[in-house]
Amino acid sequence: MSITNESELIGMKNASEAVACTLKAMRNFAQPGMTTKELDNFGGQMLRDLGAKSAPYLTYHFPGWTCISVNNEFCHGIPSDQKILREGDLINIDVSAELDGFWSDNGGSFVLGEDVNRHQKLIDASKEILHKAIYTIKGGVRISDIGWLIETEAKKRGYRVIKNLTGHGIGRSLHEEPSAIANFRDKFNLTRFKKNSVVAIETFISTNSTYAQTLQDGWTMVGNKGGFIAQHEHTIVVTDGKPIVLTEMNEVWN
Repeated sequence: MSITNESELIGMKNASEAVACTLKAMRNFAQPGMTTKELDNFGGQMLRDLGAKSAPYLTYHFPGWTCISVNNEFCHGIPSDQKILREGDLINIDVSAELDGFWSDNGGSFVLGEDVNRHQKLIDASKEILHKAIYTIKGGVRISDIGWLIETEAKKRGYRVIKNLTGHGIGRSLHEEPSAIANFRDKFNLTRFKKNSVVAIETFISTNSTYAQTLQDGWTMVGNKGGFIAQHEHTIVVTDGKPIVLTEMNEVWN
């Protein structure tokens, strides 16, 4: 969507606060021995308490309130009573929701407890690259140039990017134009970021794979060459200068 007045900006800020606070709280609530369903129920209840509705459930009838992916799962992991979190797990939580007609999206990867499996370097790369990408975005910048920046920064650190998972426009629904804000230079994408537009910017930084594939459950995605991924995501408003990072209170950059 494009922000045209103050009430729309307030609406986006409120929806973004709901998803950002929920993501932060879920990250703090997670602990070894807990199931991903317990963690999801906690997040779902928090969204309801804030007056928000789960976006993946509303839009796609996703079997959970949030997406929780663990270790080799790249994204869209289904919360389960059978999946128990363990010390050192690489966890990704993606929280998106609707509140009063406005939609916002954010996500982050983190290590649960002690980093016994040495995932923190990958996580830090994803966070740092997202920060650099977001603060390069302003009205008139080519979307493909941001993809080039993300891929170049990943390669510098010895990583790859996932080419079929992208950021996207958001605001009045979960996915809007621009429909694909890729993590690589898409030479066929000639569009530019527009001032006052709302977009969800995501990094998908990978150790081995370059494409994500869907498992038989119809939702969970893993890498075509295995390995691990770190994803971080903010919803922002594009301006002529520094963007407004609507979900910054999730503290994924801390």
